[in-house]
Amino acid sequence: MSNAKARLYFLDAIRAWAILMMLQGHFIDGLLDNAFRDDSNLLYSTWKYFRGITAPVFFTVSGFIFTFLLIKSPQSGFDNPRVKKGIRRGLELLVIAYLLRMNLFGIFKGEIYDSFYLVDVLHCIGLSLLFITGFYLLTNAKQKWIFPTVLAFTTLLLFLLEPGYKASSFEYLPQFLANYLTKSNGSVFTIIPWLGYATIGGFMSILFSTYQENKNIYYYIVPIYMATGLILIFFSSDFFYSIFEVTGIPLFRSIFNNNYLFIRLGDVLLVFSIFIILRKFLVNTTWLKLGQSTLSIYIIHFIILYGSFTGLGLYSFFHHSLNPWIAIPGAILFMISSSFLALGYERNKADIKSGVLLFLSATKMYLEHIAIILFEAARSATEKILRVLRLIKN
Repeated sequence: MSNAKARLYFLDAIRAWAILMMLQGHFIDGLLDNAFRDDSNLLYSTWKYFRGITAPVFFTVSGFIFTFLLIKSPQSGFDNPRVKKGIRRGLELLVIAYLLRMNLFGIFKGEIYDSFYLVDVLHCIGLSLLFITGFYLLTNAKQKWIFPTVLAFTTLLLFLLEPGYKASSFEYLPQFLANYLTKSNGSVFTIIPWLGYATIGGFMSILFSTYQENKNIYYYIVPIYMATGLILIFFSSDFFYSIFEVTGIPLFRSIFNNNYLFIRLGDVLLVFSIFIILRKFLVNTTWLKLGQSTLSIYIIHFIILYGSFTGLGLYSFFHHSLNPWIAIPGAILFMISSSFLALGYERNKADIKSGVLLFLSATKMYLEHIAIILFEAARSATEKILRVLRLIKN
């Protein structure tokens, strides 16, 4: 195992932590009774704050890993095999995201529900990979500093302009496209501003890749991440208000009033710092496998909790109805069961895929056999009808 690969284990550990936080976050947020949602309660407010860290961490680490692998290839441009893999992966995530929102009962009735067109985290991650791939291809033939600059500038632009585009419902666009840009129709995530976390993750990975052979890299990267994170959390709001006071530009006052994007970026940097510090202790095989199985875990949790395909999930039966004494143990059990099923699937993925292909092949042969029988029956019936008609004519 190369030293470079060993250093990436902390990213799998972060992904494992993020996916588990997502599982419990979705479970409790979806099923906890509204009577227990009290922001003045220290436990609830603490849980709520840390739940808000999960998505930014997930987007950032996804952009980090994808870009790291993209630029590590010795080939460049379209010759880089990671380009085709990235495009295929991005499109695959989009297809899976829409499939998970499909309701078969609606389709059988000839109806596609509006919820099918809503955008969630999987749509945005898939689209983010496509955007990063596009940025890479557009800047690949130019100087090396342009690609990371574009990534960082994209994050800055999306975060700074968020108060402006957040107010728009993009009603001039078809709704399925507008859902990628606004939450006004019910989308949970939108590509703007969430692409910004993926691109800053890509920017971080380029810096990491540039200096990864330096044996002292972590002695520099941890304090830089921590200092930058703390500055963003505690001082970025005042900084934007100071700019507003000097320039009078309302945009900076709006950022000051709701400065969640930069604060969450600070949280992300602190999470990265903590996991880098603890990287030597985060080498448990099962833990790392969880980090490498996030898509499977996401799919399984979506089916169980939200009832993909059937509409019959925990959400439909227990929506905002559980008290904390049931919701908390339930969330723990939900994390364990989703992880167990996902790891089991990953272990037997080849056999499962082989079985599915065998089933599809057998089904195809059966349908072809039925088609032949029906064709022969139709041909025989036609011949008999023609024979009868000839007899009548004669």
